[in-house]
Amino acid sequence: MANSGLQILGFLMALIGWIGLIAATIMPQWRMSSYAGDSIITAVAIYQGLWMSCATQSTGQIQCKVYDSMLQLDAALQATRALMVLSLVVGIFGMAISAMGMKCTKCGGDDAVKKARIAMTGGFVFLLAGLAALIACSWYGNQIIRDFYNPLTPINTKYEFGAGVFLGWAGSLLVILGGALLSCSCPRRNSYKNKGYPKGGGARTKASSTGKDYV
Repeated sequence: MANSGLQILGFLMALIGWIGLIAATIMPQWRMSSYAGDSIITAVAIYQGLWMSCATQSTGQIQCKVYDSMLQLDAALQATRALMVLSLVVGIFGMAISAMGMKCTKCGGDDAVKKARIAMTGGFVFLLAGLAALIACSWYGNQIIRDFYNPLTPINTKYEFGAGVFLGWAGSLLVILGGALLSCSCPRRNSYKNKGYPKGGGARTKASSTGKDYV
């Protein structure tokens, strides 16, 4: 059965990763404008996120605009939105369940086996949250790569990876690792110390050692 330190480490890793997923979902730097191969020098950098797009000028002025209609967005962006929000919601349930099953808490009763099963369930929930976020970031990143290498895409409308994608990947990996550590809380049945002997065989062994045989 996993010790308390391993459970705390897994919970903290999952919590930090979940906070990183929140920051990645909010920030608008999921993809940034690329001018590779373009000889035109521009003073405006365009960033696009899941909820808004921003334009940064060389003077430091930033202008952001929320997307007007969700139905006009492409399928990759809508799917990434849904998976990231789903990951955050599932992560909340994972934190609640894991906190009840950890050894350092008094929630969930005093039964060690029951608490271990609860912590293991919370670890599986964290794994689902991390996988949802990992799929969302990978899907969005794959769309950026496809558009970048598409010869029909104009050079001035190509985008590269932004900080939001990398933060989403890092957060999802931390959540998955934390959930894996919590999943190690699988309860085990206690085995007898005397291997190869039945549970009540201590008296018979003691009697045979005295050299007396009972008929």
